[in-house]
Amino acid sequence: MAWVLLLLTILSSLGASIQQLQSLKDPDFVAQGGTITMSCRYNGGTITDNNYPQWIQQKAEDTPRLLIYSTSSRPSGVPARFSGSRSGNTISLTITGALVEDEATYYCLVWIGNGCTVLDLNREVRPKPLERK
Repeated sequence: MAWVLLLLTILSSLGASIQQLQSLKDPDFVAQGGTITMSCRYNGGTITDNNYPQWIQQKAEDTPRLLIYSTSSRPSGVPARFSGSRSGNTISLTITGALVEDEATYYCLVWIGNGCTVLDLNREVRPKPLERK
């Protein structure tokens, strides 16, 4: 419940800051066992570890789950197929060996200045549909 409250608080306090964080790629579908990378760019400058870059996974009907923090660290229990990276003003999340259970919406988070937070809300990942022959 704490994460839901936190996200609602963040969403209500975004204001104009949300426009500074942009999706660089719209992932569409990924085949089971495939690799997908999603990225967000912060237009307000270089992202450093002091911005605490994070990735959150939100599955339908589930509580949001912290996947990556401080650019590339994984909390206990998060599988190694999830990895994070940072370059300049861009942060990325890669899922290597994607599973059906990875279908979710993914949020990138960056802490800016005096506690202002920006989010990207458009990172939906779905299993690739089976092709009919």
